[in-house]
Amino acid sequence: LSDYGNDVKIRAKAMAAAGSDARMNGCGLPVVIVSGSGNQGMTASLPVLEYAKELGVSQETAYRALALSDLLTIHLKAEIGRLSAYCGAVSAGCGAGAGIAYLHGLEKERSCRLKEISHTIVNSLAIVSGIVCDGAKASCAAKIAAAVDAGILGYHMYKQGQQFRAGDGIVSKGVEQTIRNIGL
Repeated sequence: LSDYGNDVKIRAKAMAAAGSDARMNGCGLPVVIVSGSGNQGMTASLPVLEYAKELGVSQETAYRALALSDLLTIHLKAEIGRLSAYCGAVSAGCGAGAGIAYLHGLEKERSCRLKEISHTIVNSLAIVSGIVCDGAKASCAAKIAAAVDAGILGYHMYKQGQQFRAGDGIVSKGVEQTIRNIGL
């Protein structure tokens, strides 16, 4: 962390990456599993919890953001299949970005939050959807950091009026079609 500072974006990435690094190097502590993976569980949850703590939201709100992140991770991963050469941490990083967008959008009306979350997902998928899984190993931590960074960047891009559009690489019109493209 000393090279990058200590803001919430850095801490969010570091928590998930450090958890993975510990697991891949033999730490036997239990973790939450999402989509059959402890790394995906940590990636979908630890960044969201770090943002919830930073923003001072209620426990219920933090749980809602976690549920959103986990469910979106599962939804994204379902299109890919159980075994794939596609890195599942990408789905979890995108889910975390959506959970973080949810936490930031609490003051907005529901339709605006949905749009913000959808665009966060599309943006983050456009950034990191090409990461290949080469098995559970120490490099997972770096892939997780990149996936969480993409989730956070995807949110901040949309917040600043920037987004990937249909035809930009693998992106199609609408979040569900983009998710299907990733699955294919």
